[in-house]
Amino acid sequence: MPHYHSLGSIPHKRHTQFRKPDGGLYSEQLFSTEGFSSNYSLLYHTHPPTQIIKVEEPTDVRPKAATDNILKHRSFQGFSVKPDADYLKSRKTVLFNNDVHISLAAPQKSFTTDFYKNADADECIFIHEGTGTLKTQYGQITFSYGDYLVIPRGSIYQLEFNDENNRLFIVESFSPITFPKRYLSKYGQLLEHAPFCERDIRKPQNLETIDQTGNFLIHVKKRGLLYPIWYGTHPFDVVGWDGYEYPFAFSIHDFEPITGRVHQPPPVHQTFDAHNFVICSFVPRLYDYHPDAIPAPYNHSNIDSDEVLYYVDGDFMSRKHVTRGMITLHPGGIPHGPHPGAVEKSIGAKETKELAVMVDTFHPLQMTVDAQGIEDNNYMMSWAE
Repeated sequence: MPHYHSLGSIPHKRHTQFRKPDGGLYSEQLFSTEGFSSNYSLLYHTHPPTQIIKVEEPTDVRPKAATDNILKHRSFQGFSVKPDADYLKSRKTVLFNNDVHISLAAPQKSFTTDFYKNADADECIFIHEGTGTLKTQYGQITFSYGDYLVIPRGSIYQLEFNDENNRLFIVESFSPITFPKRYLSKYGQLLEHAPFCERDIRKPQNLETIDQTGNFLIHVKKRGLLYPIWYGTHPFDVVGWDGYEYPFAFSIHDFEPITGRVHQPPPVHQTFDAHNFVICSFVPRLYDYHPDAIPAPYNHSNIDSDEVLYYVDGDFMSRKHVTRGMITLHPGGIPHGPHPGAVEKSIGAKETKELAVMVDTFHPLQMTVDAQGIEDNNYMMSWAE
């Protein structure tokens, strides 16, 4: 939920005549992910954004659930997902439910010939490896290691990578991705106790108006189907826009950890909020400073939620055999906690260098066939060593 922003040229009043130098009208478009009752932006196009010239049969991209439904702790080697030159084909969903899809991707080439629109879900793309530029109707956002790219559903975008070494952790939300309400004033400003502020939010810049006609392919995802739809005008023909609904970037390195005398519960790491799940950031921080503190997390029962942790970098004091890009799933119904020996080992430690992204869901997640192919089947036994 970013704050108000504006780029380019816009008229003095909304819904009024806004004319081109040749006297023709610019085409106004209202963009909102919750109808007319929530945040929105107004975009002004050189051409009407409605000129479809060709459509074809869609491709089914719905995740395929694995038949294995045993209740147990699981681990997946995320970097075992094979790279693919095509950005859309590289996206592999590993866990999903009706609220959220969690995917991994290792695209090798830029996605700049065609365009993509996820009409089903907001996207939060975490950049684990790679640098580049997110290109949208709203302008451009450069990205690098540790960035969250939050893209509202319905946004048309391209991804330009600087090289072939890219690893992404993608969360698709079927509700708006927002900041936690406890961080916000009643007017929407991030409060003093929030672990980040508006200065940390990177908004689109470098608005480039591309006034072109031709055949422009937009891959539109809707209800789990990917539709190829051709438009007669370039989708990035916007001359200006303003509002509250637009893509933005936030770096995990700008998240300021909340610490205490004794171990703090996971909600202190929360970064984003959505319907029936949250996204949290675990970052380098000082450990608890009570003289008898135990820095390792206490055992806890996951009764109401499934806990997914994506390991980015650093030394994880509570886990053994952690690798970069590893995902753990600790499902609701059975308790979990530090691996054997981790509690004693943590006593006296002063800080952690860990970096991870956590997704807690309040409805059970299903594992996909793609996830089966990268699962570490021995992980369940790692507490019994």
